[in-house]
Amino acid sequence: MNEAPATLPETGRLRRQMRAHPGLVVLAAVLLLLVAWQTWTAPPWKLNAPPVAAGVDLLDANGKVFAHRGPRPSERIDAAALPAHVRSAFLAIEDRRFYAHGALDYRGLARAVLANLRAGGVSQGGSTITQQYVKNAFLTHDRTWTRKFKELLLADWVENWMSKDQILSRYLEKAYFGAQQTGLAAASRFYFDRAPEDLTLGQAAMLAGLVKAPSRLAPTVDRAAARARMRVVLGAMADAEFITPAEAKAVRNPRVVSSGRPRESAGWFADWLYTRLPDDATGAIRTTLEPEIQRRAERVVDQARLGGAEIALIALRPDGRVAALVGGSDWQPGAFNRVSQARRQPGSTFKLFDYLAAFRSGARPDDIVVDSPLVIGDWRPSNGYRGYYGPMTLREAFAISSNTAAVRIARAAGYREVVKAAHDLGVVSPLPEDAPSLPLGTANLTLEELAGAYAAFALGRYPVPVHGRAGADKLPPNRLDQRREWAPMLDLLWQSANEGTGRRASLSLPTFGKTGTTQDGRDALFVGFAGDLVTAVWIGRDDNKPIPGASGGQLPARIWRNFMSGLALKPLAIPMPPQASRIRRVWGAEDTSEGEDTGEEDAPLIQLPIDPRAVLEGLLPRRDDRSGPPDQGLPLPPPQDGPRYDPDAPEDME
Repeated sequence: MNEAPATLPETGRLRRQMRAHPGLVVLAAVLLLLVAWQTWTAPPWKLNAPPVAAGVDLLDANGKVFAHRGPRPSERIDAAALPAHVRSAFLAIEDRRFYAHGALDYRGLARAVLANLRAGGVSQGGSTITQQYVKNAFLTHDRTWTRKFKELLLADWVENWMSKDQILSRYLEKAYFGAQQTGLAAASRFYFDRAPEDLTLGQAAMLAGLVKAPSRLAPTVDRAAARARMRVVLGAMADAEFITPAEAKAVRNPRVVSSGRPRESAGWFADWLYTRLPDDATGAIRTTLEPEIQRRAERVVDQARLGGAEIALIALRPDGRVAALVGGSDWQPGAFNRVSQARRQPGSTFKLFDYLAAFRSGARPDDIVVDSPLVIGDWRPSNGYRGYYGPMTLREAFAISSNTAAVRIARAAGYREVVKAAHDLGVVSPLPEDAPSLPLGTANLTLEELAGAYAAFALGRYPVPVHGRAGADKLPPNRLDQRREWAPMLDLLWQSANEGTGRRASLSLPTFGKTGTTQDGRDALFVGFAGDLVTAVWIGRDDNKPIPGASGGQLPARIWRNFMSGLALKPLAIPMPPQASRIRRVWGAEDTSEGEDTGEEDAPLIQLPIDPRAVLEGLLPRRDDRSGPPDQGLPLPPPQDGPRYDPDAPEDME
């Protein structure tokens, strides 16, 4: 006969006791869950561990660290080794009974509650240094009852595993002191250029005072407020008998050596790239930044006479590796980056997509388009110059940035094809196909998008991925058709940068680019490339107010040239300009009509329609020798009844 195991009676007895005392069972389960949560949130083996590496170190293309982003590992602090006046400064203002109470200071908490009741609001806090350490190390800074409750639970847990000196040490390592300075060691060196062990009484009191509201009380933000708060700390130290009143009164205002401006090179680039890294990125990351090009970009921007306007510049290699980036005239941590964050109208730099769509549809640089009055519904596009030039080649229309010609070309190719061309080249901003003014660059883009689009014609492939992390190079999947797309567009870009609106940007080596100007000079741009560097420059105001007289062919073109002319550029392998076509088509003929009334009484009108056969037989010489030198375009005639085009005229706007 089998006997039952001896443990069965004991098991049954335990079950009977659990049924008889359900409250104890629930309490035990709660305590077990609490300990498990505390262990998970603040593992005992990590409580007193040294600071771990945090954030990312950004390395330039030469492998040298130029910036750090994200949290910094704090320098180790040994509170027991600090001078007495440094320790007592923090204890006096934050938790003077720190060594006498446990996780919570019930006396201090009661005192804070009474003071708040008298004040009718929150005037004092009752948090201990242990609670503050827990909040900084393991919790968020949300002002919620849930966070406060978690803080209370963890404070007792920490007190059971750590000594008071250890808690104070880790607190001083985690405390924030403003100006991006975390930890007592970093703050001591930033504000006073000395180690924590060498702080004077006044310096220690000022730093202790910052913890309450570091962003507002930092001496680099408000020197008077920082000094007043220092006097409060000294008074608290005297009240706690850490120092005498005479010693507190004798303290002189310490001299702050930092201006508050972070001393950092390539801050714009570092901020731009950091926002593109994975959230869990840590350690050293090699970037595409070329320090000599970045320094030149910053120097050129500093020397530009902007007259209250803002500026943005991005320079990248044809494959999209960003070599330099300047997002404004003055970098500060978290500053608005006008290269990647500002969406502005690109003006005539958008015509790159108009003409590319036309070339894809079979156009050639020496085809004909008519610069003449044009009416589309209630909209009458006008040029940046007075008058009209009549029939001209696409090459010439692009060079002088004729708006009426660009609209005719875009309508002939189809607005959908224009939008497709832009998207193919990497533009991701929305482009409304139903907007008549789309060909003139009235949709908002970023300068980063424009630079990437123009880079396609330096590389011969698209879309070019604009990137700043080394090793992320990826060859664009699509090739530009050399005969139908690449060579014709290079022809136009060269003409614009050397003979047209962008001629102030022309360098001694082949230069390609396009100017852009929006209404009343709100935005002025030059985007182009020479050698193996693509650069885009934007000038404008953040409030979008006009800048009288501004145009892409003026200051942006000069800044672009000043920047590029000081760099060592390697020549590109690009196709030759296309040969002249035997037959010249007329683009946009369907948008011309005889005697078209634009409502502009003083605008010279062209006698239309244009007969393609008349153009071919009468207006233009016919080239039957396809093996001869490429046609570089006809001498541009003056507008009918209007002034000759003058690229140097100050009123020349697109």
